[in-house]
Order: sequence, then structure tokens, then C-alpha cells
Amino acid sequence: MITDLHRVVQFIEGDWKNKRVLVVGDVMLDRYVWGDVERISPEAPVPIVRAGHKSSRAGGAANVAANITGLGAGSTLIGVIGADEDGECLKSCLDSMGVIHKLVVSQKRPTTAKLRVFGGNQQMLRLDVEEVTECDGEIEEQILQHVKQVLPAMDALVLSDYAKGVLSEKVCQSLIASAYRAGIPVLVDPKQRSFERYQGATTICPNLQELSTATGVSCKNIEQILSAGQELVAALKLQYLTVTLSEKGIAILRKDSKDSFPAMARQVYDVSGAGDTVIATLALSLASGLEIETAAQLANVAAGIVVSKVGTVPVERDELLASLMPEIELHAEEKVLSLDRLKTRVSAWRSQGEKIVFTNGCFDLLHIGHIRLLQDARREGDRLIVAINSDKSVAELKGPTRPIVGEQERAYVLAALSVIDAVVIFGEPTPLKLIEALRPDVIVKGGDYTEETIVGAREVRSWGGRVKIVPTVPGFSTTKLIEKATIEA
Repeated sequence: MITDLHRVVQFIEGDWKNKRVLVVGDVMLDRYVWGDVERISPEAPVPIVRAGHKSSRAGGAANVAANITGLGAGSTLIGVIGADEDGECLKSCLDSMGVIHKLVVSQKRPTTAKLRVFGGNQQMLRLDVEEVTECDGEIEEQILQHVKQVLPAMDALVLSDYAKGVLSEKVCQSLIASAYRAGIPVLVDPKQRSFERYQGATTICPNLQELSTATGVSCKNIEQILSAGQELVAALKLQYLTVTLSEKGIAILRKDSKDSFPAMARQVYDVSGAGDTVIATLALSLASGLEIETAAQLANVAAGIVVSKVGTVPVERDELLASLMPEIELHAEEKVLSLDRLKTRVSAWRSQGEKIVFTNGCFDLLHIGHIRLLQDARREGDRLIVAINSDKSVAELKGPTRPIVGEQERAYVLAALSVIDAVVIFGEPTPLKLIEALRPDVIVKGGDYTEETIVGAREVRSWGGRVKIVPTVPGFSTTKLIEKATIEA
């Protein structure tokens, strides 16, 4: 269960698009060769992979930036590449994902690249091209200048350190100090044996093995290693330490407390890039003002998505929303949405291959006829959107004494019904603008309509959708209920 679910969903569906995160660190190009293994080489006892297709993806710090963009926010990436083909390929990957980048080109070192060869879903070989010495002073200065130019517009800073030489002690301390003055959180993904260069960051996010290396405590003793991590919080002047525990989830360590948040149960295919997804989700959450405990819960959900894929693949906002849907559906208030948020949610549903159904009405004094209509509508697809007229719109249609029930109350009552997935209020005379914006697969109306009189019918058919007219329940209407109540009174 996600703490503060309402704020979390609001951020994902709306506020995150206004956030900007700066990622500085070791960028990489991840290359993949996918094929099948059918025999062993006669030249040596090794399998022969018959290549089927190849792909290239952003890795390392570049994958962190790609995750942030995939989650719907803006990311700017600063790192170092070589003057080579891999560097150009990496820039193309970043451009295709909408990542803004300021990559320093070095004539003295190659672009860090990893080539993975897969036979089916089994990784057979990894070939690395890299230079792990620290960058020279000229490169450092260019990095710091790039950061100086963009940092004022950022909401969070991520230092993605893969120990390839970009994040020297000088660079780390300069960036942490600059972020502190700007009042933005700094998150570090560490690969150094010592965490000293990250002193003063908001949080460092090691996995258990990295924390073991930094503290000298064996991974076999979880409690002892977490206690050693608490000591680091004070020694390095951190707000807290965020430790990823693989299938056990995430631990938040403060000087005087330890809290653990379990991972989401998923079938694990590949853990490549899971740490990048975790720190990207944490960074966006902290940039939005979420508590780290809530951020850790959300990061667990995001990590559960990427480990179920093969290769370094960033998480997408629609996937994250889809994973939260079972919890969202339990809360009526999470189903009453503005059009902008509803469009985002529809995108998440469609990413899962779900069919969208739309109906509309005043729904003033809910009765059995309404319930039958909604049940019949829900059977036409996977998700049901109900658009209701605003109070002003109802008064214009039904007269000055209507509605009996206000728009917010009507929306909440409808949202509490399990057959309904989203409710949106519209103030126009008809829902045509909503229909055109949402492009539902099916429009459903009651039997007192014909296709010619249904607003949006022509438009839905134009994009391959359909119109469904369902029977009404004779003798039931809001008007009749009001008349009956008036007579009895």
C-alpha cells in the first residue's frame, strides 16, 4: 500500500511534467545482440549465437535520465563521451527519448560501452569498452560550467557514479555544495569503495553489496550492516541513507531509526538498470516534496516493473500508473479526475491494451435505471468513464430547481461504484469535447436514444469505435422520483 496515495497519483498524472532533474555522471551505451543458440562451435567449446537483431540503449547515468523522462518529467544529462561512433549513437538514443544532454567530448577516452550477447533470454557474453581513470582538469571544468548554467532551473540533482572517472571528489563536492545553496535535494548512486566524496548529499542510495564495501561489514549480517549504515548517516552529514535490498525492498536509515519497505512481488528476468529506476523515481518524488518513506514505496513499484524485462529498459509513466491501478480503484476520490489527468490515465489503460467505454448524463438522484445502464456499459469494454454535467449545465437542461445533488457529491457517489473507473465533470451543453479528447472505443447510451441523436456517435465511428444502445428500466427516472417525493411530502 502506498502512503499518501492521493498526492502520489496527482504528481504522476500532473505535477511531474513540470519537474526538472539534472543527472551528472558516467554515461554508457548498452548494445545488445539477440539471437538463438543451436550448436557448439567446432573451434572451441563455446555456443554459437546466430544473431537475429541488434539494439542500442542508454545506460548508466544516461539510463537514469531516460527513466526520469519516461516518468513524464524533464531531464538534463551531463557526462563525458569519446569522439567515436558509440558516442554519436548514445546521443541519438537520448534525442529519441527526449533527454536534454550536454555531453563533453573527450579525445583521450572512449565512450563507455557494453555489448551483451543473448541466446534467447540467456546472456551469453558481455564485452566492455571503457576507461576508468579520472577525467583531467579541463574535462572537469567543462562539466562544472555546464552544471552552473542549468542547475538554477532544476528541482533535484542525481549523481550517478559508476566509477568510470567523471565524478571525482572535486566534482562531487562542488555539485553538492551548489545544490545545497540552491535548496534542491541531491541523490547519489555510488560505486566508489568509500562514500567520503558524497559528504553533505541528501541521501546516498547503495545496494547491499555497495554498503558492505563501504562499511567493511559482511552482507550476511543484515542488521549489523544496516547499523553500520546508520553510522555513515551521521559521519557524512546525510539526511538519511536509502539502501536497496534486492528482493527484500528498500531500507531508509536515519541516525536514530531504521524503516524497511518490502519489494513488489514480480518474476525477475533481469536486474540491469533497476538501481537507475529506483534513484530516478526517488529523485522525482523528493523534487515533488514527497516524504522519503512514500518515495521508497513508489520506487519499489517502479523497480518491480523493470526487473520483469530483459535488458536496460527505463520505466514508463503509463506502466507505473497501471501497476498502481488495483490500489487506485479502492479509493473513490482517485477516480474523480480533471480532463488532463483523465487523458493521462486513459493513456495508461491503453498501454495495457484495454478498451475504453464512455457514457454521460446528469445522474442526479442515482436510481436503478442508472445502475443498469452503468453495468451494461461496463460489459462493453475494460474501463468505463462516466462524464457528468456540471451543476450549471444541469440547471440549463433541467431547470433552476435542479440538480438536487451537487456535482462533487454526484461524482463521488458514482466513483464509489466498482463498475466505474473514472468520473469527469463537464460544463458544456454536450460532452463532445471530452469525447474528441479521450477518443473512447465505445459510447453507451440508454434506449431512449437513437444513434442519430447520440452526441459523438459520428466521431467515435470515424476512428473505428462503435456505439451501443442498451435497454432502459421502465418507470424509473430522476424526475419521477422528485415528483413522488413532492407528492408524499
